[in-house]
Amino acid sequence: MSLTAKIQTRDHKMELTTVIKTFEELSSKELYAIIRLRNDVFVVEQNCVFQDADNKDQVADHVMIKSDDYLVAYSRILPAGASFPEVSIGRVVSDIKARGIGAGRRLMQESLAFIARKHGSCSVRIGAQTYLNEFYKSFGFENAGETYLEDGIEHIEMTTHVED
Repeated sequence: MSLTAKIQTRDHKMELTTVIKTFEELSSKELYAIIRLRNDVFVVEQNCVFQDADNKDQVADHVMIKSDDYLVAYSRILPAGASFPEVSIGRVVSDIKARGIGAGRRLMQESLAFIARKHGSCSVRIGAQTYLNEFYKSFGFENAGETYLEDGIEHIEMTTHVED
């Protein structure tokens, strides 16, 4: 699946394309770009040592926001039961060089729309870093519990409901 839109950045226009694939459909270049982006942000930028390879990528749908071959933003959609009883969105990440252009907002819109198409009307749960609480609330998510530490970073579970 692929959708295209033009985004105006401070320096130039960037054409963003949304691509959604299963694990089996990912090319080796795409998988490498996903792993690299997740490591760049979660391990290096956030200075967090954690086990990224958790054997959930194989059952996930992978939402990629690209500009040509450059991976701008990414999330993975997990079926109910893989991380939470509900369908979930995880590993939400955007490249530091592309922040502020709306790619993260587009990523969440596309992720939620994909869930509605694939899973129909359902609840969606995320484990959000607390500093992004207001960002996720702008998509209808509500806090669903107390804050907790995960890999030394404060998180909170949040839920929303999507309609098909």
